[in-house]
Amino acid sequence: MNKPLVVIFTAIVLDAVGIGLIFPILPSLLAEVTHADNVATYIGIMTALYAAMQFIFAPVLGSLSDRLGRRPVLLISLAGAAINYLFLAFAPSLWLLLLGRAIAGLTSANTSVAAAYITDISPEDKRARRFGLLNAMFGIGFIIGPVLGGVLGDYWVRLPFIAAAVLNGANLLLAFFMLPESRTPTREKIDFAALNPLRPLRWVFSLKSLLPIVLIFFIFSGTGEVYGTCWALWGNDAFGWNGLWIGLSLGAYGVCQTLAQAFLPGPAVKLLGERGAILTGIAGASVALIVLSFAHEGWVVFAVMPIMVLGGIGVPALQSLATRQVDESQQGQFQGVLQSAVSLSSIIAPLAFSSLYFVFRQQWPGAIWLSVVVVYAISVPLVLGLRFNKPATALAT
Repeated sequence: MNKPLVVIFTAIVLDAVGIGLIFPILPSLLAEVTHADNVATYIGIMTALYAAMQFIFAPVLGSLSDRLGRRPVLLISLAGAAINYLFLAFAPSLWLLLLGRAIAGLTSANTSVAAAYITDISPEDKRARRFGLLNAMFGIGFIIGPVLGGVLGDYWVRLPFIAAAVLNGANLLLAFFMLPESRTPTREKIDFAALNPLRPLRWVFSLKSLLPIVLIFFIFSGTGEVYGTCWALWGNDAFGWNGLWIGLSLGAYGVCQTLAQAFLPGPAVKLLGERGAILTGIAGASVALIVLSFAHEGWVVFAVMPIMVLGGIGVPALQSLATRQVDESQQGQFQGVLQSAVSLSSIIAPLAFSSLYFVFRQQWPGAIWLSVVVVYAISVPLVLGLRFNKPATALAT
């Protein structure tokens, strides 16, 4: 594997560790700051705020990465993440926590720029595998992050955020000294009117072959948000888990996710085809979520995780398919468009899922997982209608 890929994958691992650190103890931090008994709504608001800022600025950063280069935009993103975790570590009030999340969302381009970087340096026949490895690296970070966050959070609720700030600082230094630029920047004058976050979505709606792909990304992103919003609350309500057990459960998920993303996408696509891989993933995740909704013992969560992570096997194929829809010179912009669609879902989903969890929390906290199955079901007709030929029209500036 070449050096730039190693650096990108390492950066994604460290980024995922930083994200995973905070999941087990975010409810405790919000309870400390807000003095509220039910913090599900605050978690939803913080997550939605991050996504809203990402929605507005991801196309901007994607376009800037096409014009100025991937490297400087990635460095800005990593610096913003480090500042966010410092806010979380030391903020005494809710509004400062929200300010930190807004800064993180404003500068968050790690995933889209990393995807564009991989597209720059990868031939088409290797992209699906490398996108699978990219997702696997995120899974590795999720093995380490939640467990470490649970352990540190049981000592002091702010300690995981300090650790996350240090990790992102190390990530920034790694990228600064070791990551080369992946393409020659165009240095074109930036059309600020083109950076309107709603404008790329208008392009998407004008490309009939592209719209189903973006909608599937939108739905899959929405289902993914439920874990960050409700997992720690559900683990505590359903099983009485402390920070350590919440971290261990997320770490176990990371192990399964990493193995699935590293080894299954390629064979799944060869055996089932791209459509079959995506549908198999939806089916596996739905079965596991139905089991979780009725679980009364914590061991059941660990038992169904190998089935639950099947939900991700079709995503690398979908990512590879998406990269073929636009010109090479516009990969950064298109990845920013996809990130905007994902972010739009990430604004809506946390607020919706946290509200649903509040409604069912006392009677049946596991009902939240059935709501995810319903959302997955909406995506099935879209997957069945996918066309895998390359469209004639590319995204235009």
